[in-house]
Amino acid sequence: MTHIFRLLRVEQWVKNLFVFLPLFFSGNIFDLKLVLYSLFAFVLFSLAASSVYIVNDYSDIESDKKHPVKRHRPLASGAISKRKARILLILLVALLVLLLVGGYLFLDSDFHFWELVGVLAFYWVMNLVYTFNLKHVAIVDVCLVSLGFVLRILVGGYATGIPISQWAILLTFILALVLALGKRRGELINAQISGRTRRALDGYNVQFADIALSISVTLAIVSYLMFTVTPEVQQRFGSRVFYTVIFVVFALLRYLQQTLVYNKTESPTRVIYKDRFIQLTVLLWIISFMLLIYYKL
Repeated sequence: MTHIFRLLRVEQWVKNLFVFLPLFFSGNIFDLKLVLYSLFAFVLFSLAASSVYIVNDYSDIESDKKHPVKRHRPLASGAISKRKARILLILLVALLVLLLVGGYLFLDSDFHFWELVGVLAFYWVMNLVYTFNLKHVAIVDVCLVSLGFVLRILVGGYATGIPISQWAILLTFILALVLALGKRRGELINAQISGRTRRALDGYNVQFADIALSISVTLAIVSYLMFTVTPEVQQRFGSRVFYTVIFVVFALLRYLQQTLVYNKTESPTRVIYKDRFIQLTVLLWIISFMLLIYYKL
């Protein structure tokens, strides 16, 4: 069972928490119906993401065997056979379709069914193209990864009928771009140490990754700062929303430190799980918005 969870990359489901952001920022986190709709959307996206991970690992078996870390993945290590992986993929897709049919039959108009299905279908097709081709195209690969996070918040919006602002799309894309570039840099460093490289890193070097990462972090901070001082945002959240910039700056600088100083960001998810400073900063940021949105402080 452990190998199945690893093949599904259940630990990566933390990324799908972006589905809940529209609900949280709309001030409806205590609306039970919308919470259940968001949870349903989270399950749908997690199943879609896990099916994509299986396809990706299946296609990368030979290259993963040569990687110092990825060779321990269930398919590359032989812990799970190709046949079992294909069966699991079919079961995941069947369960996803079954849940979608149930959603169509039993959920009301707040759940924008066809829009959500369109986003999930686009996510699946985009990742298939990414897996078999575009992940080898520099810059395009990290942009597609970042777009995947935007699709997560769109799914959350369509599941609850909550409109998604342009600011939410922009900030989500830039933040995801920071994480993706940090991951590429980590892969480059590990490739230099092990003496192995792969096509996915063609078009990158450490210097380019450092510059692109620095630009993205700067863009993220400036965009968030502009977001906090716009009249509509200050009217909605109050003028104190400006001070949440402190948490964003600290978290991004900490991520830069983990990337540039300690070279620990080949797996951004692992950093988020293990780094107490980033966890505390994100928690304080969430608490700040809880106070601003739900208690009008």
